[in-house]
Amino acid sequence: MSCPKPRGGTWVFPENDNERVTARVLDGKAVAKQIFDDVANAVADRVAAGRSRPKLATVLVGDDAASRQYVELKQRNARSVGIESVDHRLSAETTTDELLELVDRLNRDETVSAILIQQPAPRQIDMARVVVALDPVKDVDGFHPFNAGLVALGLPGGVEPCTPAGIVLLLERSGVPIEGADAVIVGRSNLVGKPTGLLLLKRHATVTLCHTRTKDLASHTREADILVGAAGRANLISRDMVKPGAAVVDVSTNWVDGRQVGDFGPGVADVAGWLSPNPGGVGPMTRAMLIKNTYEAELRRRP
Repeated sequence: MSCPKPRGGTWVFPENDNERVTARVLDGKAVAKQIFDDVANAVADRVAAGRSRPKLATVLVGDDAASRQYVELKQRNARSVGIESVDHRLSAETTTDELLELVDRLNRDETVSAILIQQPAPRQIDMARVVVALDPVKDVDGFHPFNAGLVALGLPGGVEPCTPAGIVLLLERSGVPIEGADAVIVGRSNLVGKPTGLLLLKRHATVTLCHTRTKDLASHTREADILVGAAGRANLISRDMVKPGAAVVDVSTNWVDGRQVGDFGPGVADVAGWLSPNPGGVGPMTRAMLIKNTYEAELRRRP
């Protein structure tokens, strides 16, 4: 069976257009556009009032083609909403100390609102040292321990990581009930799995955090009203592991035969109530939240 395609908010199998399945599309592109439009209006109002224009500084170490493409796309997103951007490219041989020197300059640069260091970096870079060296106010990714701690404690003022924040906002704007829902996150990374669980918990979901070594994973996923796949393993979660009517968010980027796929196997669309496409679901939301975080970083610096 070939992959279903969204038509009019539901998923339709192309070999049988009369067979409509249950899953409504969690349309990351559409929701991301709303966020970009909101930020563009806020930036225009801010500049018209004579206040500072936000500025995003991106840093790319090495010349990885995918990372270069991601950075260029984020730069275009920033410019499209009126945020100034500056790009710093460093050689693949850059040392941690050399990168730290650049971070220090950007921290002290009063024109820079937010700093993005594209990951993954070359193996010789100690990213833990680099992340800690960032000014927490300019930490647009929300990776600094100060921001991560505020998010973990449920305290205000912390920068929420872009992908987890994007997942939660996508659910909210799509009308998925979160309060009181049983949410299962498959994936325990510090970048996606753990903070996604914390943000859902903050919104009063009951959260279970699973991973690839969880015993009887299906017994957990079948109980999920909200099911997030972020383990980075293609076809880890099959259709029989999904609760009928669940909201399914497919986060991971896996490559199979040159094609991008997530963690969910074929047929999930005819079981789920909501389903994010992959690609086109979470990716646009991550970029939108980066732009939103950049604007908010300038608000923290210059209200």
